[in-house]
Amino acid sequence: MRKSFQFLLLLIIFSACSSISKKNEVERKPNVLFISIDDLRPELGCYDSSIAITPHLDELSSQGLQFNNAYCQQAICSPSRASLMTGARPETINVIENYTYFRDENPDIITLPQHFRANGYETMNCGKVYHGKYKDQEKSWSKQPNKKLLGYKFGKNLIGGYVLKENQETFKKNKAAMIEKYGKEAKYGLGMGPAFECADVPDNTYIDGMNADLAIANIKAMVTENPDKPFFMGLGFISPHLNFIAPKKYWDLYDREEIQLSTQSSAPENGAAMGLHASFELRTRANIPNKGKIDGRLATDLIHSYLATSSYVDAQIGKVIHALKKEGLLENTIIMVWSDHGYHLGEMGIWGKATNYEIATRVPLIVWTPDQAKQSRGVQSNALVELVDMFPTLCDLAGIEKPSHLEGQSFAPLLEAPNQTWKSAVFSQYPTPALREWAANPLSKGMRETYFGPLIEEVEDNIREQMKEKWDRELFENDIMGYAMRNKDFRLVVWKNRKAPNEDPLFIELYDHKNDPHETKNIASTSPELVAKLMAQMELGWKGNQAVLTQ
Repeated sequence: MRKSFQFLLLLIIFSACSSISKKNEVERKPNVLFISIDDLRPELGCYDSSIAITPHLDELSSQGLQFNNAYCQQAICSPSRASLMTGARPETINVIENYTYFRDENPDIITLPQHFRANGYETMNCGKVYHGKYKDQEKSWSKQPNKKLLGYKFGKNLIGGYVLKENQETFKKNKAAMIEKYGKEAKYGLGMGPAFECADVPDNTYIDGMNADLAIANIKAMVTENPDKPFFMGLGFISPHLNFIAPKKYWDLYDREEIQLSTQSSAPENGAAMGLHASFELRTRANIPNKGKIDGRLATDLIHSYLATSSYVDAQIGKVIHALKKEGLLENTIIMVWSDHGYHLGEMGIWGKATNYEIATRVPLIVWTPDQAKQSRGVQSNALVELVDMFPTLCDLAGIEKPSHLEGQSFAPLLEAPNQTWKSAVFSQYPTPALREWAANPLSKGMRETYFGPLIEEVEDNIREQMKEKWDRELFENDIMGYAMRNKDFRLVVWKNRKAPNEDPLFIELYDHKNDPHETKNIASTSPELVAKLMAQMELGWKGNQAVLTQ
């Protein structure tokens, strides 16, 4: 009788412990590794690049879900990042250029990491997740990374991001000259070093390698100090943003003879003269001509360096994922990898981001979750999605209620059924690329006087010739916005006065992606009925083009 009682007691205790264990298991939130990459277009092996060497992202894609039609909301750093981190669109938060801080315009808006922090997460930022100095440390991040854990000095021996002495000296000389002439204005892109660097150094000699080390060390520290608290790690890589800097071993991955230059060397036929810029960002670099075509050996150097930096970042991401696996954390960590916008590498005759076209707005996006449906692992979804959708998606994946202000749609259902019918269209925008700096701000005096005087005169002449009596210098530089809509088959770009939204567009572009995927010819003038139909769809806005979910 006594033995039966003891057995029954043990059974009750075991059952209770098991119940508590299961409850904790259910309540335990997944960690989030939120990886941003700067200026990376879908130039990856998993996106069918014929040359890119990116084995770690390829492997992640083979185990997760790859989105083939993901688009940013504006093809420039700060507006794109401010939009996706707040879950609201550029004009909603009034951030349409790099020098507006979203908190100044929206002091109480809830950001993605801030929301996870409020829901019990330790949140930390390593590298570039927000743009530049606008890191929102106080509200978004509960903890700053401890750089002492590295065992070496962060940023050691770097000047202007360079390691090689000759490049450091060039940078210092050019920057000093611009500061002497223009003062504080020089910090906004005046006086730069070379566009690329190849040095035979370890990965953590450069910033991206340091940030990978920093993330790994701090993830270990967070889970050691508080193993029951989930973390949200924002990990941002600068490459392949200019300057294209990577250790020599990543350059050596590529055979220069196999690097092909773009054959699309001119602007779209009948396209908007205001829609393309003169490769402003690249031309501020010391080894790039201020005007004229960028081709031949220099163009090959630029593509080679872009590919090398992409492979470099891929390796850093591989290191971080391997560390998660080694620490036993991968089985409870959501991984989301994204780029803030695409990049022209000679396409349409230009270099850089900052346009409304497919090459600048389409981005890589890969998601991996521990409990992902088998039918979505290693699958590629062709659904139209936007970076502004990532905020609500992560809320759903983590089991967190979504804030009411969000202007995206969770694509979590696509992780269950990747090929289901989804959004009808996605949206992006950009203010007159031809008459603004690459940061989307109006041209400064310094830029006009140093680099772009003749280029701007030429650009203005082209716009004036196309727009005729509609031309107004003040209007086109300050108030014209290009609004782009991409649906399954077409890209529509509508150029309007953003201060007079009810006025007729000044110019319309339409590209047929079924027959012209590289957007070489604007067919708007010969397709009035199609333009009217697509304009009606655009008028529905993002709300009117959401996926309709059925229970």
